[in-house]
Amino acid sequence: MSEFVNVNRTNGEIRVEQLVKKYPGDVVAVDDISFHVESGQIFGFLGPNGAGKSTTIKILTTLALPTEGIAFVGGYDVVCEAADVRRIAGVALQDIGLDPMMKSMELLTLQGQLFGNSRSGARKRAEELLELMRLTDAKDRRVGTYSGGMRRRLDLALALVHEPQILFLDEPTTGLDPAGRRDVWEEVRRLNRQLGMTIFLTTQYLEEADELADVIAIIDRGKVQTEGSPARLKAAVGNESINLAFESGEIAERARVDLKDLADRIQSDRDVVRLYVSQAAERIPLVVNRLQELELNPISITLTQPTLDDVFLQVTGQRLIAQEAMPVQPE
Repeated sequence: MSEFVNVNRTNGEIRVEQLVKKYPGDVVAVDDISFHVESGQIFGFLGPNGAGKSTTIKILTTLALPTEGIAFVGGYDVVCEAADVRRIAGVALQDIGLDPMMKSMELLTLQGQLFGNSRSGARKRAEELLELMRLTDAKDRRVGTYSGGMRRRLDLALALVHEPQILFLDEPTTGLDPAGRRDVWEEVRRLNRQLGMTIFLTTQYLEEADELADVIAIIDRGKVQTEGSPARLKAAVGNESINLAFESGEIAERARVDLKDLADRIQSDRDVVRLYVSQAAERIPLVVNRLQELELNPISITLTQPTLDDVFLQVTGQRLIAQEAMPVQPE
């Protein structure tokens, strides 16, 4: 163990009660939200741009003050006990601020000393983290030569220097290619399973939330619209769906109106119409016959199980469109 000052840690819970954040001009970024993250959970926090995700994580990590309401991280009030929150929480924000001229061992050792560890203790902890993040072979290389995935893993290592109970990850894989994204997922799972660490994750990738999160909350327009396990949220959408792709949104809208009596629920998104029905496969012939009567010719007809994409569309009325991955250097 490293030579850090012991604090009276309670647990890895996060509790938010009636949290509000307002900005000048009557802008309400967070509007009376409440949720509970149990110790040891991976909690996914999803929402479109401007929904209130970043504001919430800034409040929980003591980077912003709430206007109303209370929040506890590991049993500590984020306003009155901010220093204690910072001792037990690690934070890896979306923007990685790493000095490209420094080496990973130098960065980690410096971070450890800033947290009050001796130089020898900080170096020992740095070695542990480099091994944990599979960066030992690159410890003497300048960070500017690292790939995107390696930089993300180093950023995670820096957030873990002081052995936090709770880790906040703000869109940790934005800009990574699929391989780099999978590498970060593996590290997040390992931290959670091996160390029992509570992880609060904001992401713009629904697949990421589905893969990692025990519980997901979707925030939109400053309010938490729904919360639950990925399986429960998907089950609440309905059973299977028949997906009809058309050449244009106008044709899709006409199909939505004329097919609504064939579905338990119908929804359109741009040029795709989704009919949510039980035993959807048996309903396909009826749908095809109706389309022929209407002289509407879909580009494709597919049958799918509900996904988090369907949940997000149902809750927010839009799709969560992630940014394109930025090109990275090969590892």
